[in-house]
Amino acid sequence: MARSTDTNSAKPSAKELRSRVLQYISEQKNNTFNYKQVAFAIGADTPAAHKIIALQLAELAFDGDLIEVSPGKYKAPQRSNVTTGTFVRRSNGKNSVVTDEDGETIFVAERNSMHALNGDKVKIIVAARRKGMEAEAEVLEIIEKKEQTFIGTLRVEKQYGILVTDSKFLATDIIIPKGKLKGGKTGDKAMARITSWDDEEKNPKGEILDILGRTGENTTEMHAILAEYGLPYRYPESVEKAASHIGPGITDEVVAQRRDMRDVTTFTIDPKDAKDFDDALSFRLLPNGNYEVGVHIADVTHYVKPDSIIDKEAQKRATSVYLVDRVVPMLPEHLSNGICSLRPDEDKLTFSCVFEMDNDANVVRKDIVRTVTRSNRRFTYEEAQDVIETGKGDYADEILTLDRLAKILRKKRYEEGSVEFDRAEVRFDIDETGHPVDVYFKESKDANKLIEEFMLLANKTVATAIGKPAAKKKPKAFVYRVHDMPDPTKLAELAKVARTFGYKIKETGSPKEVNRSINKMLADVKGKGEENFLSTLAIRSMAKAIYTTENVGHYGLGFDFYTHFTSPIRRYPDMLVHRLLERYLHGGRSVNAEKLEEQCKHDSNMEQLAATAERSSIKYKQVEYMGDHMGEVYDGVISGVTEWGLYVELTDNMCEGLVPVRDLADDYYDFDEKNYCLVGRRNNVRYRLGDNVKVQVARASLEKRQLDFVLLDDRTRRGDEDTAGKTVSVRQALSKQSQKRRNNGGNQRQKTRSRKH
Repeated sequence: MARSTDTNSAKPSAKELRSRVLQYISEQKNNTFNYKQVAFAIGADTPAAHKIIALQLAELAFDGDLIEVSPGKYKAPQRSNVTTGTFVRRSNGKNSVVTDEDGETIFVAERNSMHALNGDKVKIIVAARRKGMEAEAEVLEIIEKKEQTFIGTLRVEKQYGILVTDSKFLATDIIIPKGKLKGGKTGDKAMARITSWDDEEKNPKGEILDILGRTGENTTEMHAILAEYGLPYRYPESVEKAASHIGPGITDEVVAQRRDMRDVTTFTIDPKDAKDFDDALSFRLLPNGNYEVGVHIADVTHYVKPDSIIDKEAQKRATSVYLVDRVVPMLPEHLSNGICSLRPDEDKLTFSCVFEMDNDANVVRKDIVRTVTRSNRRFTYEEAQDVIETGKGDYADEILTLDRLAKILRKKRYEEGSVEFDRAEVRFDIDETGHPVDVYFKESKDANKLIEEFMLLANKTVATAIGKPAAKKKPKAFVYRVHDMPDPTKLAELAKVARTFGYKIKETGSPKEVNRSINKMLADVKGKGEENFLSTLAIRSMAKAIYTTENVGHYGLGFDFYTHFTSPIRRYPDMLVHRLLERYLHGGRSVNAEKLEEQCKHDSNMEQLAATAERSSIKYKQVEYMGDHMGEVYDGVISGVTEWGLYVELTDNMCEGLVPVRDLADDYYDFDEKNYCLVGRRNNVRYRLGDNVKVQVARASLEKRQLDFVLLDDRTRRGDEDTAGKTVSVRQALSKQSQKRRNNGGNQRQKTRSRKH
């Protein structure tokens, strides 16, 4: 339906609006829509009309004339009652199917599930929707079973074993026949798969695939986290053996084919516990007064050939995985920590971006070339930071000049629309058994930002060279790191929450204007109690960065072209980029874009799995750490509000726990989703997102990786109190807490591991 543009007519009545809405709906076939889309299409742009349309859609859904596929999103009920979809199994019994046709989520009772597992492709029949009732479906057939495993703790009886699962996707335990235990004993943590689950059986039968170790032991639990997400926790011996036969191979013949830069001052700057140095910087003053800055990256693909046993393993893993206490490398350690690592005083093969820059950090000339380099010094971030702060130390002139150039580059980047995210991250000191004994915050300082800025420049340069070829040539298939525009709904939610703290964020306008408003908010919250909360919310409002052959630019960085070139030791996409660069710089034809896109999707998925596993390991250590502090009282900030309770992030250590709504015994609380708060029915007491509270550590469940707190806060939160005054009060209280944390953390350590963009 074309948008109505009759601005001369009188304001439409509710009846006329309803007529227009129904006309719009009748033309949508199987498309989904929300009230804003309807309002725009029929030309009803006033807030009053928006409200009427939203109510009309809700009424139509209640009457069964529309299907509400998700909160606020509707479609006309025109599809067949038999369809296919993906089964979603939950341990709380709230199973559902997400339909292939339109993404609608439909409830499936356990009795109607055919014991489908999470991720299975199924055929369902949808029961006729009763007025005001939730749609319900029955599984008719399991079309395709998804390969999956389950982690749990074994209990061995006389005739069989039982795996008590940790999974949030399975409500029942798995029965293991005696001959399928693989030597497992009671108390072992194990990985199993389901082999059968008959309709009449309450519990599935399965077999043990691997014994991970004794439940509660550190290595066992870290391996369990990796196994839970289908990530490898051991390296195949055959791959290790193949890697061990690879030598440096830096012969005169190899050097002759490269730019020899071994006589140029070069150094690495990395975390103090790093062993895989995949990037280095070189620096020298040119006769014309300009600077030559080299960004040198380990030439992994010189050693790892396509389709070799090492390459196939790296391709499958796609990324190194960083847990709290260990790294699970993408490449065997002989390569990642040895042959490829840019260790000091060793000749290394590198792939480089070499820039000529003037005094104002303008790039006068750039070359992408394979090189031979030799690092003169290995700096930790702390050592480089000390040089920046004192002006003294090894290669002080080089580091200070690079720092100055990096700051100019960063300033330009922000002026051109890059978003400045700098959220504190929690890290742990652990003892020899893996037990956390202290918590501290990772802080990004000038030394970190120096390296980050030159890596960004190299990645941008490589992507532009391929994505924007000279002489109007057609770009060849390439791997881009893209970051799409923020979801308008999430951006509006961020703006709404920011307003409650007194900050303004633009919801519309050019990307540069929106990002500048976000940057201003992020700058204004520095040092305030709401800093962590609002910066986290800002990150969540953004789309996820992914790998793809379809370049849409990188919204967060404000770059039209961007890729990942700088970490081939730990990321497979970077290896792909190196190979494509070598091919195209020598005039090679474009590779198959469809095949390359498939690998990009795999790499994006594995990156997300690795990030989820990392967060799980942090959560596990947080719970383990707080288990030593049962009954202690902490100040915190309400970081999340749900129908089941309040999430509170502790100010001192950023550990997050739940105050279950069942423990708020003074009243019955309703969840106000629009205003991010719980509201007491009797006393109208409100607990809002961002409020500061005092809590006591009540429970620490390592099995569930969950902390439970008891609320000790007795401050009044009446619904009729002055909102502006309340906001100021909360902000002041939070600011005091934040200042206390910063004062206590004056000697905070840095432990920057990855530079993710």
